[in-house]
Amino acid sequence: MTPIKAALIDLSGTLHVEDQPTEGAVDALQRLRVAGVVVKFVTNTTKESVGSLYDRLVTIGFQLDRKEIYGSLTAAADYVKSNALNPYYILTDDARKDFPEGDSSRGHDSVVVGLAPERFSYEYINEAFRILQQSKGSARLVAIHEGKFYKTKQGISVGPGCFVKGLEYSSGVKSVCIGKPNEYFFRSALPAGVDPSECCMIGDDPSDDCLGAMAVGIRGFLVETGKYQPELYDKDSLPKVSGIFRNFAAVVEHIVERVNV
Repeated sequence: MTPIKAALIDLSGTLHVEDQPTEGAVDALQRLRVAGVVVKFVTNTTKESVGSLYDRLVTIGFQLDRKEIYGSLTAAADYVKSNALNPYYILTDDARKDFPEGDSSRGHDSVVVGLAPERFSYEYINEAFRILQQSKGSARLVAIHEGKFYKTKQGISVGPGCFVKGLEYSSGVKSVCIGKPNEYFFRSALPAGVDPSECCMIGDDPSDDCLGAMAVGIRGFLVETGKYQPELYDKDSLPKVSGIFRNFAAVVEHIVERVNV
């Protein structure tokens, strides 16, 4: 197969789970760089601003440049700016820092939803519904991503997808999904001069990470350290991805062996 020149790497569940790196991940990232593979971090993480996410990664031992992080928050903020929207946000206070200031002189013309557990209440969801429903179809529902669930120290936890789908159902407004597995998101994340066939995506979500990347010609390598639950699959029903590995370090071993051939 074509040697891999670039790796798109998911963060939560792949490189780390909350404040704990996955086994061997810190050293494996450095080994990938030494092998000459271009690295970019692509994430649907929406609880933290890019700045907070960068600080967390550095604090737990990873070496990276903030500019190497390409997240759905950044892509969603760009979408809001380019369409001159004045959204009602269902976001954490930290994630809200990545978005433009609201315009109090005009009403909300859209709703932006990310992972914000403390705001997934009737009060916030109902306000979002009213904005969408009363606009008679003119307001936009922007899903930073539609993840079903994610991994925390306490175990698997529900993601924002069900709240987005609930708003779609009640308001009749179809959402615009910005992050993974959106094709535009993956193509925008590709490093300059790298063909999709020369790139891989490493993540813990069979659908949003791996199959989404594979739809545009990027290899999808799945790790078992995050939301992926191998015990739910039998041998004949495993996700049809490019490879399944114990953790990020094992994927790097696979990549480096072929880079050095």
